[in-house]
Amino acid sequence: MATRSVRDLPLAGRKVFIRVDFNVPLKSGTIKDDTRIRASLPTITYVIGQGATAILASHLGRPKGKPNPEMSLRPVAARLGELLGRPVTFAEDCVGEAAEHAIAEAGPNGVVLLENLRFHPEEEKNDAEFAKALAALADVYVNDAFGSAHRAHASTEGIVRHVKEAAAGFLMANEVAYLGKALESPDRPFVAILGGAKVSDKLEVIQNLLGKVDALLIGGAMAYTFLKAQGKPVGKSLVEEELVDEARTILADAAGKGLTFELPSDHVVAERLEAGVPAETLDVGDAAIGDRMGLDIGPKTAARYAAVIADAKTVVWNGPMGVFEIDAFASGTMAVAKAVADVDATTIIGGGDSIAAVAKAGVSDRISHISTGGGASLEFLGGRTLPGVAVLP
Repeated sequence: MATRSVRDLPLAGRKVFIRVDFNVPLKSGTIKDDTRIRASLPTITYVIGQGATAILASHLGRPKGKPNPEMSLRPVAARLGELLGRPVTFAEDCVGEAAEHAIAEAGPNGVVLLENLRFHPEEEKNDAEFAKALAALADVYVNDAFGSAHRAHASTEGIVRHVKEAAAGFLMANEVAYLGKALESPDRPFVAILGGAKVSDKLEVIQNLLGKVDALLIGGAMAYTFLKAQGKPVGKSLVEEELVDEARTILADAAGKGLTFELPSDHVVAERLEAGVPAETLDVGDAAIGDRMGLDIGPKTAARYAAVIADAKTVVWNGPMGVFEIDAFASGTMAVAKAVADVDATTIIGGGDSIAAVAKAGVSDRISHISTGGGASLEFLGGRTLPGVAVLP
């Protein structure tokens, strides 16, 4: 666990390399969602407020180790400047003369955004010389990119070996504190809600949480691998056949541990995943599903899940209960979002589609913590060590 915060370091007059996560959706130079940029603002404003130069570094997309104008961070620099209400100097490269010149131009209290780290193949290879070149730009290293902490790259892991001082930014520290407490010392009852398409995406999370939670609520397409393991008719619902035996083992483990492991008791089914198609609510186990597929949990399941959530003191939610992007299949996810928002508990949304779900439900401001790192939060909840966190003092 990262223990040292940026607040613990003397910063006045120093150059501070801040690894941020500005991997934002970008189309034709227009940023579609600036949530990740906004999430970095507390650390950036603190650093420049202490009289330091903030040197920001991020990746964007997958440029495959070479410059790609469509994945330039230049538009992000412009948006960041608007949010900060001050100019942001953009460096045409993330190392070398271009970076050094931009940093000198920005000066004390200035903000510099370096060009896309992944324009260099050495970034993802965690190349020691590249990490050293990044470290040479600054006096202090701060990691505020939880969304990239599960990758051992030059800017997230290698660089720490070449700086005198390193710490976690406010966003990183917050992520680790919330998720760490949930796993290590949660207020109980501790309820985890897992949804989404595939059991394989959440298998480690389920296995790790079995020994930690009081109740596990399963929804989304991933529920059908478990329902098939129980011998229920699943129609054309998404099933990972190779994991049916594993699902059966998980159900037995959960029963052996005496924890509540909930699966849908009713569901909304349709012939295909498409807006406007006729849909019907059936009890799970009703053979009338025929050749149709399950696309949302039903109202009885939603009410049952809400009742379990209502008694919780810690809730972690990752993955929607259905195809919530289509209104006909959104009711289950919206009901769970409302239940999570209403409960008097520490509530954590574990990144990914769940963020969009609580936003659609209009309850984002009533969640204790919304994680910015989908993949990182999954690996953290799955019990994996995150290289970008482990390397911090």
